[in-house]
Amino acid sequence: MRHIYLILIILFYSSLSGCENKPAQWPVLTGETMGTYYSVSYNPTNPRIVDKRLRDQIEKLLDGINRTMSTYIEDSELSLLNQVNIDLPVTISEELFYVLQNGQKVSELSNGAFDITVGSLVNLWGFGPEFLQRQIPDERDIEFLKLQVGYQKLILNENSLSIAKTVSGMYLDLSAIAKGYAVDRIAEHLQSLNIHDYLIDIGGELIGKGNNQNNELWQIGIEQAQPLSRKVQRIISLKNMAMATSGDYRNYFEYQGKRYSHTIDPRTGKPVSHNLASVTVLHEKCLIADALATAILVMGKENGLALADRIKTPVYMISRSKNGFIEHYNDLFLQYLNE
Repeated sequence: MRHIYLILIILFYSSLSGCENKPAQWPVLTGETMGTYYSVSYNPTNPRIVDKRLRDQIEKLLDGINRTMSTYIEDSELSLLNQVNIDLPVTISEELFYVLQNGQKVSELSNGAFDITVGSLVNLWGFGPEFLQRQIPDERDIEFLKLQVGYQKLILNENSLSIAKTVSGMYLDLSAIAKGYAVDRIAEHLQSLNIHDYLIDIGGELIGKGNNQNNELWQIGIEQAQPLSRKVQRIISLKNMAMATSGDYRNYFEYQGKRYSHTIDPRTGKPVSHNLASVTVLHEKCLIADALATAILVMGKENGLALADRIKTPVYMISRSKNGFIEHYNDLFLQYLNE
């Protein structure tokens, strides 16, 4: 699972510290989920909303998603699915089918740069749920496991809500889309309670709706691509959009002076090796932003920008150079930048 803490939430409550009529602080519910944190800030306009009750509802929702999609829980629906033999159609929950289906759509858009069947390779490189020493795998093992990878080898049947694997050993991994889906689910729950101003963040995947408590757009910080730093690179204004960031500078290992990222290119079976360090994507749905951020990070700057432009999606990138870090973004991202 990706343990990424890429986004710093910048809530400018402190700017009102000198005001006599400072508004009451909005509730901020926080906790742990999916190996990371969650944070929910919202406008308490409905007096019937009780913070503790809402927190319990959110944590129940998150626990259900985790028990469906985690590879770290041995009896989760996904873990049990990973044990199923090939060519055996399996009926799955509507929730899991929805996430798998959307993952397949991003795989098609990115020509396989994003692929939920990459799990066996993630595990081989030591970034999965089983503890393995992080070292360079044997090339023969990589080539063998690549035969188990390929989104085209997973058959989904929407009518029966069933899936079937066409190769033995296929291992599904939803760590690059599940947190985004969880953000969307919490947003749906808040909307159902008539809450329309909120910011939801799960490990750096987030969505901001309406305005913040200062009646301004949500101000979100994009972190610098530095492994030992938590400084802000850019601040953007976010309204009614989801945002996800994927990077290679938090979860990695070094071997003989070379960095090996947790982001595996399904097409090569190896960690990405180009200069792109961080990708931030904006989208209406957080699960799509989450998956696209990973896809574009795998694709690299030129191909990633081309994909974002083709599907009309705002994207922001940070790449490494000999002289430091360089920013790249498409025209669609310009309107969100705070200069």
